[in-house]
Amino acid sequence: MNYMTNTAIRTANSAGYSGNAGYDFPMREPDPASAIEPSTVFLFDAVLTPNRSLPRAGFWAVMAAVVTISTSLGIFFVLNGAWPVLGFFGLDVALLYVAMRWNYRAGRLTEIVRLTPDALVVRRITARGQSRQWRFNPYWVRVELDEPAEHGSVLTLTSHGERVELGAFLAPEERLDFANALRSALAACRRHAPAI
Repeated sequence: MNYMTNTAIRTANSAGYSGNAGYDFPMREPDPASAIEPSTVFLFDAVLTPNRSLPRAGFWAVMAAVVTISTSLGIFFVLNGAWPVLGFFGLDVALLYVAMRWNYRAGRLTEIVRLTPDALVVRRITARGQSRQWRFNPYWVRVELDEPAEHGSVLTLTSHGERVELGAFLAPEERLDFANALRSALAACRRHAPAI
């Protein structure tokens, strides 16, 4: 399954590991605001964002079509003596605009999951731009997913009593694929641990 079809999940290939075999993407530069050193090699790097099936150009095309139809029908009703209907058409357009803008704003939610040999770092950036970060030891963290993967199933990272829910906006199949890719990356990280 290609992750990029419905949700933006990108995995970086470094040190011979790909988060999802067959879907290698070039290494991205780390975020400047990230707590990880810029020279860090990522064993797994994923950016999760909610699906936005309507691009901005599509949004404006839909709004133009709705305004055109509402205006045409509103003029028709005004010419036939039902002038109050025009206000309701305008209200419909305004409510549709506000609802779609609110939906686009909620789509700015981003979850960044990065695995290095020393840490699994999860960073969540809310729609308002607020950022929160969790850091886990890759040797102790567990990836848990309610089975079977269905609409209400939850994907969590658990370690030492701390739980972080990930990808609540993903489709069940995407959540399962992501959980399997992260489990594989953690297993590879544990296998290639330096001898102490």
